Order: sequence, then C-alpha cells, then structure tokens
Amino acid sequence: MNDFAALPKQFTEQTRLFIGGAWVTPQSGERQPVLNPATEEVIGEAPVGGLHEAEAALAAAREAFDRGPWPRMSAAERAGFMRRVHAALLARADRIKALQIVEAGATQALAETMMFASPMKIVETAIERSLNQAARHLPITTALNPFDPAGAQLIGSGVVVREAIGVVAAITPFNAPFLTNLAKLFPALLAGNTVVLKPSPHTPFSALLFGEAAQEAGLPNGVLNIVTGNADVAQMMTADARVDMVTFTGSEQVGAAILAQGAPTIKKTLLELGGKSALIVREDADVQKAAMEGVFQVSTHCGQGCALATRHIVHNAIRPAYVETMRAIAAQLSVGDPAAPGTVVGPLIREAARSRVERFVQQGQDEGARLVAGGRRPAHLDRGFFYDVTIFDGVTNDMSIAQEEIFGPVASVIGFDSDEEAVQIANDSRYGLYGGIHSRDPAKAYDMALRLRTGGVVINGGLYSLMDAPFGGYKRSGLGREFGENWLDEYTQEKSVLFRIGV
Repeated sequence: MNDFAALPKQFTEQTRLFIGGAWVTPQSGERQPVLNPATEEVIGEAPVGGLHEAEAALAAAREAFDRGPWPRMSAAERAGFMRRVHAALLARADRIKALQIVEAGATQALAETMMFASPMKIVETAIERSLNQAARHLPITTALNPFDPAGAQLIGSGVVVREAIGVVAAITPFNAPFLTNLAKLFPALLAGNTVVLKPSPHTPFSALLFGEAAQEAGLPNGVLNIVTGNADVAQMMTADARVDMVTFTGSEQVGAAILAQGAPTIKKTLLELGGKSALIVREDADVQKAAMEGVFQVSTHCGQGCALATRHIVHNAIRPAYVETMRAIAAQLSVGDPAAPGTVVGPLIREAARSRVERFVQQGQDEGARLVAGGRRPAHLDRGFFYDVTIFDGVTNDMSIAQEEIFGPVASVIGFDSDEEAVQIANDSRYGLYGGIHSRDPAKAYDMALRLRTGGVVINGGLYSLMDAPFGGYKRSGLGREFGENWLDEYTQEKSVLFRIGV
C-alpha cells in the first residue's frame, strides 16, 4: 500500500479542516503535498491552516467548554460518546493502518500492532476507567467556632472533586501520528475538556480522520477541532489565553519553547520530549538476547522513537561479543518497502532527517568512535529516505553521538567495568525517558533500575505494555505522564468543597 491509488480518497483528498463541528476550507486555499517517505511520491495534498483557522478553532473550543454541554455531562455520558468514536475508528482500521505505512513510513507489523491495536486497546481501558472518577470524601472533623469559642464545636467534612481544566491544545509529531493523536484526545475529552488538535505537517491525514469519527459519533460542536499549519499556528495555540493546557509530544527544543510561550498565561503543560535511553548489559547477561534487543531498539521505525535505547552500555568483558552479535543480526534485517510483510526497517520521514543522521555518523567517526556496521544509505534502494542500521563501538559518553538525540537507526556502544560505573554513565545525560537492563540476576537488575534517573526501565526485555505503566520522562525528557491508571488526572484539576454538618 505505498501508492496513491491504494489510499482512501476521503483522507488523501481531504481539503478542509474540522472546526466547530463542521468541515471548513482554509481561507488561504493553500494545500501542501504529503510525501510517502518510502517512495518520495505525493500521496495527497493536505489543507494548510493559518492564524485565521486557529482563531476560529480556539473560539469554537472556548465556546464549547464555557457554554456547551460537554463539560457538564456525566462521566457515563461522555464515555458513551467516546465509545462511539472508538467504534468509528475501529471501522476504519484498514485505512488507518494504511496511512501509518504511507504517511509515517511505519512497517506493516508496526502499523498493525504498536500503532493501532495496542493504543486502541489502551483507550478502551481508559474509557472504562473514566467511570471511576468519583469524588473523594474528606474525614469528618470537629473544630472550635472562631466566632463563638465558648459555644458548641462545629462539625464538618468535605469532598475533593476532579474537574476538567478547560481548552486543551494538543500538538503531535510525525513518528507515530495515530497513536499520539489518540493518546491525547481520549483522556482530554473523557475528562470533559475541549480540544484543538494540531498535527505535524508531515502527517496531517492521520489527524483529520478523527474529525470524521467525531462527526459520526455525534460529538457536540466545538468539542474537537483539528487545524493543520506551521509553527505560527502552534505558537498562537500555546500563547493564547483561551487555552488552559498544552499537551505536546516532540523535541526537547520545541518543548522548551512551548513552556516559554505558555508562561505568561500560566498554562498547565504536559510534555513528552526527547530521549537518549540507555540499555545496560551486565557481564552475566545472555549476549544473544541482549544483542537482539539492542538491534530492535535502533531498527524499530528506523530509530524514530523517543524512548528507543540508543546508548548501549555494555560490560567490557562481553562487549566484543555483543558488538559482533549485533552486527550479525543487523546484517540480516530486511530494509525497504514498509508495506512488504517481511520488512523490518522502513524509511526516515524526510531527507532532512536522513541528512541529520549522516551528519551525526560523520561526527561520530571524527570524534574517534569505530564504525562497525552501516553508516550509509542502502545500495539497493534509489528512492525513499532509507538508512542502514548503524553501530558504533568504542564510544565514550562525552561524544556527540552519545549525548544528542539523533532520531535515527544509530547505536552507540559504551564499555564499563562495574555496576556503579554503568549507572553513572546511564545517568550522565540531560535526558531521562526510558532505559533497559539485561542480567541473569534480576534482583541486581531491579536494584540498578531504582538508581536510574529515568521514567521507565525494562528488565530483560520486559513486557512492553503501556496499559498500566505511566509513560514520561525525568529531566529534559518532559513533564507529566501519559497512560497508566492516573492518566486522566493529567487533564483535570482538583477542587475542595468544604461544608458544615448540621445547622
């Protein structure tokens, strides 16, 4: 499914934005070609929103929250609407998966599982959990009457309720567009907020399809609005006083800019940012299993994942065997058409992304790291933004390839001699999103995991389940958490209601 004809026309030929419950043609009439990163072919021309459309979307969302029925509905009523949205998306499953392949460059296996089936199951659970957001009762207490200290004591109690924050601006990236759109819209809407969604210019169709699902489900006008556009649209959304919260997934640099833009209006901000995750391989590890995960970490989606482990911190006693096993496994991977069932490594999103990877690979060599595998464009592919899985050995943690997020299929292998040194190296990063440990001593691995300054750690491959695991980072990897049992709390605020009992 990598040609224009294979795509559903209502997605690839969508010329309008979804604002206030209606499809709206951008005032400028501008349309932007959207490329298939595997073929460099145009799969469609998406509508490009501007400040006029952003203004209309913010006004619609504000009106829907301040005067519409959505935030005043019961949790059960909102859950009913979101079940219908979920059903509308399920009915479009084949088309959504096709878009993940041709728009984002995901392999068929990735589009089927991590980018569709898994997130759809997670939000189904979130719908059910939204029904359990009951008020928390405070204990009954007594106190002196401040206006009549000699009189009878007062007795009282209270409740703590969680309420929607208001208008949420959701800004999403290109690497997993359906997943990240879904992961922001469902908890925000279930909690009673209204939303303006702005997707990456590279993957607009994966966002616009949510307008169809919302319309089919009968969401009240203005509850969900979808506006495409460039940086000026995003900046307006993050700075505007009508927006109460910004949720963003993307780069560290943009996340810092969003914090600055939202500061004058004191917005709540949920940021899921970059990572330079460490995979620690202890001396007692199963080298074959550890190396297989190491290759998986940098080959998945051509390394375009913020949580993927790209620093491989390996005990020096087994480092040569680990590197050689990684090299052998990487040599067997199928690189090419992501629509082909056997493909493991698809393309990078655009030529600029590939050029960035190439600059870092050259910089790694210039700084003294040893190139073991890859470091080039695949010789058999003359179109598409492909790059071979690349492995560096002899890396020190101060090198650029060990400190900067490359967002490509590049592994940096760093040696260590003690557990203490491994933890120190892993924590020596401005990021702290995820990590992993391989060891035949799970108790020791668990102890090390508790010492890592990162939002999540996977031991010996883990379960890779986000159903109950909060996801988010330490340090410059972000603020707040997505997924997990308290997911909806990120999109609400607490209110205490105190009262006397009796007269």
